[in-house]
Amino acid sequence: MTVNIQYVDLKTSESLSEFTRNKLASLFNKFEFLISAEVHFKKDEKDFENGKICNIELSLPGPRLFATSNTHNFEVSIRETISDLERQLKKRKEIFKVY
Repeated sequence: MTVNIQYVDLKTSESLSEFTRNKLASLFNKFEFLISAEVHFKKDEKDFENGKICNIELSLPGPRLFATSNTHNFEVSIRETISDLERQLKKRKEIFKVY
């Protein structure tokens, strides 16, 4: 499992990185065909209510999967993004099933 985490115009946070790795580890355990993940954390200064953006791109056989969330908290953004990716991965896994 390769996870690359980037903070765009933010200070790095070890606790947020660890939280992200733990959440992604559950995806890597469920879906064995995953290769790597690219995670980007950004802050939108124009959005006062939300503005905490999490982008995750998963590398796997075939086209890459991408999801993003914009909420009031990075942890909530991570959970929503991973939930969206899990839904996409379940659809992709149906394609890989042997009939």
